[in-house]
Amino acid sequence: MLAPLYQIGEKETMVVELISVGTEILLGNIVNTNAAYLAERLAGFGMSVYFQETVGDNPERLYTVLKQAKDRSDVVILSGGLGPTQDDLTKETAAKVCGKGMHEDQKAKQCLIEYFKKTKKTASEISENNWKQAIVPDGSIVLYNDNGTAPGIIIEADDGKKVVLLPGPPHELIPMFEKQVAPYLCGIEQGVLYSKVVKIDSIGESAVEMAILDLINEQSNPTVAPYAKPGEVHLRITAKAKDEEEGEKLVMPIVEELKRRFGRHIFTIEEHVTMEEALVDMMIRHHLTFATAESCTGGLLAGRLVNVAGVSECFNEGLITYANEAKMKYLGVTEETLKEFGAVSAECAKEMSEGLAKKTGADITIATTGLAGPGGGTKDKKPGLVYISCTLHGKTTVQRHQLNGNRDKVRHTAVVRALTLMRHTIIHEYE
Repeated sequence: MLAPLYQIGEKETMVVELISVGTEILLGNIVNTNAAYLAERLAGFGMSVYFQETVGDNPERLYTVLKQAKDRSDVVILSGGLGPTQDDLTKETAAKVCGKGMHEDQKAKQCLIEYFKKTKKTASEISENNWKQAIVPDGSIVLYNDNGTAPGIIIEADDGKKVVLLPGPPHELIPMFEKQVAPYLCGIEQGVLYSKVVKIDSIGESAVEMAILDLINEQSNPTVAPYAKPGEVHLRITAKAKDEEEGEKLVMPIVEELKRRFGRHIFTIEEHVTMEEALVDMMIRHHLTFATAESCTGGLLAGRLVNVAGVSECFNEGLITYANEAKMKYLGVTEETLKEFGAVSAECAKEMSEGLAKKTGADITIATTGLAGPGGGTKDKKPGLVYISCTLHGKTTVQRHQLNGNRDKVRHTAVVRALTLMRHTIIHEYE
């Protein structure tokens, strides 16, 4: 499937500014994933995000921040503060900055009624403050919400600037942005921006950059931009063109060159395909079943794979064998192995994946064991040491990784390394 097209104009890029609204974000009570998502998506469109701000639920401070943003940027996107409570004042403040009045949108009100019907509430049972969400700035474009109560809003100010208001919950913001805001941004100017992303596993960002340094140094149109992910590197190739056909002709030769350089380390060139989705697709294509045994990752590996729609076709079962007794009881790890080498060892990891294969009958099994830290290390085994073992039809491969970072990062990076080992084991055997 081709990447979507996004409009560009004669100037180099459109300047977009992001404002995250919410005291809970400002105080660090929740992680601001919305800003990261929006920034990456906008960069992929070829738009420049020069500023990001976070402001609490205070109308005076929000007014100051939004006015400054509107003065210096073409588009300002705000997330949060559209709910029914008294401190949800994003709409009101944005209307004031743009010099707009407010009115009740009848369709937004009806959407609220329909939403609450699903929870068996009648209009008379809906608390009065909820109707506040149907109040919108005059002349605005209302983005009706399929996943929540608060509609989004696009205000087209008299000076040509655009102010986009999105709800805070990511499960509402992301589909609203993809389905309604991105197409709107497409129509602002002329021309198209065509892009593809090449996703690479098990090679570090610096090594990837060195391998494509000539492409980066020579780039003009299209451009190649690397983005580091835990255990992955994404290369986005973007071309400005008069139409989709020209954009594809500019981008695809670079994609093919990257395929030549990185080969089987590329797991997809599709925007929305994840590593686990690529792996599950591979197992389904080859009619393979799998099972997981986890110690240090504690279910994160199985959880990430279960996120993939259709995984039931190939996932047999998953075990969390954290204690040594569990490793012996459920996987057949021997007491001798644990005494001589310890639970964090290549020998233990090997017995885990092989024992799991015997117990479940799965075609491919994966096991993780390690020291996530911060404590528990020894002179020979430091925190971050992880062993991953993969068994496919009786053949076992064990990898040793010394990972950096805190406990959470070690565990999540171990999951990515496990997914990568499974994928490359299958490639070696079948492709």
